[in-house]
Amino acid sequence: MRNKIYLGLLLIAFIFQGSIFHAEAKEFDYKSPEFKAVAQQFACTCGCGQDHYECDPNTCQLTKDFKSDLVDMMNKGWDKDKIRDYYVNIYGEEILTAPEKNGFSLTAWVLPFVALGTAGGGLFFVIRKWVKRKGTEEPVMENQTAEEEVEGEILSSIIDEERKKYL
Repeated sequence: MRNKIYLGLLLIAFIFQGSIFHAEAKEFDYKSPEFKAVAQQFACTCGCGQDHYECDPNTCQLTKDFKSDLVDMMNKGWDKDKIRDYYVNIYGEEILTAPEKNGFSLTAWVLPFVALGTAGGGLFFVIRKWVKRKGTEEPVMENQTAEEEVEGEILSSIIDEERKKYL
């Protein structure tokens, strides 16, 4: 009987162990990989052209405040997507370092590859056309007429005379 009671208590303790032992929430700081992943998705608005993780906090007060807000949100339990949605609702998509992959922003992801494919295809057809045209040209006549030979000699003698004048 005692074994059954011990087994029952052990089973109850096992079932409710999550509520008995409380795990502390993870504290985030500026060097944690989670913070880096969150901060890299937002562009700094000071004009430096970098994301908030890479922007120098010694020269940019905006990034100091932004980073402290990010750490506070992460310590409150906000995940990466919730933080992203929060700032996109405030600043719009301009704050993101990469456009979202839906709606009209999808063209920013697809258009470069379409342009490269079109340019490559056009270049292929142009080169193919040049190669075909070059193969169909008539061979140059090696036999020059007497008149062409005389004109060539006259031209070369004129060139020689001009060269002798100046050299």
